[in-house]
Amino acid sequence: MTSKRNLLDNFRIVLCQTSHPGNIGAAARAMKTMGLSRLYLVSPASFPDAHATVMATGAAGLLQSATVCDTLEQALEGCALVIGLSARKRQLSHELLPARQATERAVSVASSQEVALVFGTEMSGLSNAELDLCQLLAMIPANPEFSSLNLAAAVQVMCYEIRMASLDQDAMQTAKTGQLATSEELENFYRHLEEVLIQIGYYNPEQPKKLMQRVRRIYARANLEKEEVNILRGVLKLTVSPRVIGSKTGMKKPAEQTTSESSPATKIAD
Repeated sequence: MTSKRNLLDNFRIVLCQTSHPGNIGAAARAMKTMGLSRLYLVSPASFPDAHATVMATGAAGLLQSATVCDTLEQALEGCALVIGLSARKRQLSHELLPARQATERAVSVASSQEVALVFGTEMSGLSNAELDLCQLLAMIPANPEFSSLNLAAAVQVMCYEIRMASLDQDAMQTAKTGQLATSEELENFYRHLEEVLIQIGYYNPEQPKKLMQRVRRIYARANLEKEEVNILRGVLKLTVSPRVIGSKTGMKKPAEQTTSESSPATKIAD
């Protein structure tokens, strides 16, 4: 069974476009108190920064080992589950769970694969484009009359919930036997799907509306495994195959239908 230490090492805390370096330092300190150590920064306004080091208070090592990325896609490479933090229900939203339930699911995945918790900017949270890269949203059930937590406080709460969930040995057993598809595998699938939908005339990129966002939500709820993504991409490839496109029904005719009734059907090799 995966040890608690190795399990916590499978978590990434990802901060997107953080405005104030002090918040980065405070978030690093929050992580260290709960045993998490992998900090990813996406286009921070100022980093490295002396104020971040001051606010880290004993967790400067996490800042030194932090991974700085230009895009969120880079920060999520290799992750099988991406959870975005949101303070509210979004239109066309993903599944939204309270922090405790979300981290219990995250721990079950982290027993064998990597998980990312993604936090947005201090002022506006995660953008729609950033949300599209998440499979699940989590919210901290704070006082509805004053529900705004600062960034480091939100990181502290989520890291605490991760640590508590990791203490439950039963939560370390994954519900599925297969490996979940990684973030980049899912993004490649979504790009492939969009290309096919355009080719068959179902999706007009000039008038996109919200079709692809809805499609992403459908597949995000499925928690697709690697093999399942491969199957779906195989179907997509066949969908636009010239042999299939040339058929009125989209299906290849059985061999016996292409021969006369008086002639024996010719066996077609696989």
